Order: sequence, then C-alpha cells, then structure tokens
Amino acid sequence: MRILIGCEESQAVTIAFRKLGHEAFSCDLEPCSGGHPEWHLQEDVFSVLDGSWDAGIFFPPCTYLTVSANRWLKDGITAKSGILTGAARRKAQDEAVKFVKRLSTSVPISAIENPIGVLSTKWRKPDQIIQPWQFGHGETKATCLWLNNLPKLKPTNIVEGREDRIFRLPPTADRAKLRSKTYQGIADAMADQWSKAIEEYYDI
Repeated sequence: MRILIGCEESQAVTIAFRKLGHEAFSCDLEPCSGGHPEWHLQEDVFSVLDGSWDAGIFFPPCTYLTVSANRWLKDGITAKSGILTGAARRKAQDEAVKFVKRLSTSVPISAIENPIGVLSTKWRKPDQIIQPWQFGHGETKATCLWLNNLPKLKPTNIVEGREDRIFRLPPTADRAKLRSKTYQGIADAMADQWSKAIEEYYDI
C-alpha cells in the first residue's frame, strides 16, 4: 500500500510503516532527519496529493492551533520578533484550520494528529485523545486524533512513572522538532493497527 505521512520530517511513522513492507513516504517542507531521504518528499504536501495514495496520516504544524498561544490573538499586544499578534495571528489561525480541513478530505482514509487546541472548536471534536504512557513511554502529552475510516488506537503498553518531560524542555534551536516528534510506541501502533484497517478497507 502507498501511505503518505504528511508534515513529518522525523520519519518515525514512515519508517514504522516501511518495516511492515508498505510503500510509505514522509513529506515536509523541511529536509528529513530520519536518515532516509529516499523516502522523503521535500515539498508542499498538496503538491503530491495526486490520487495515488491509499491513506494519509498528517501532522500539521500546531503553531497557530494551540490554546497556549491564544494570548497573542488580542490586538495591541507587542511580542518578540517573529511572533504574529492581533489580526495577523487570527488570520494565520484561520488559514491553519483551513489547511487541516483540506488535508482531512484529501484521501479516502486519513488521520490528523495535533495537540489539544482550537481545532476542537473551530472544526470538530477529536475522535480520540491518546497519551505516550499508553504506548510504552512514561510521559504525559495529550495528543488528539481526528480519524476518517480508521479505528481508534488501542493502547499497547500502559506504563507508570508518568511525567511532562517534553513540555519542560529548555529553549533550544531544535526544541520545536523535539516536541513534535512522534513517540516510537505511538508510531509503531499506528503502523501496525492502521495498516490492518487499511487492508480491510480495500479488501487486500
């Protein structure tokens, strides 16, 4: 099967699907950091959505979708260089929501992954909220999934010793990438459980 993993540069999910024998490709404007450039499409995700994919799993940027950044939506606020505020940020948020909605209908089978944010109110409630500790990682990071013709993920390894380590990462040049990378246990669950569902959908 051909699986597109959109807005993913880490290739965590791409590699998990590849290990199961599927023709999976990551796609992102950034170069891949997963070590397999031959499986990476460095371009706009919509430029490769040509109807040839059996399913798409998408990790759209959450910069303008998180609730933690709502303080920048107000007018008359001054922020450090590079941060949009007021009307400009509200417009960017609206565009980000439109981007997600368009992705969700781009292939017959799809999943959208994002943190808890404005999608729940500006689009629809997620089908599922998962945590890393349900998949072998002793950490907390609520992650929402919006599913189209895919089942909810079943926990594979519930562990104790849960902490919010990712949220407390110090400011660094690669902090955003580290916070957005999919946990290996979740990537493996997506590949294993969803590949079976996709095969059943197409009666393969």
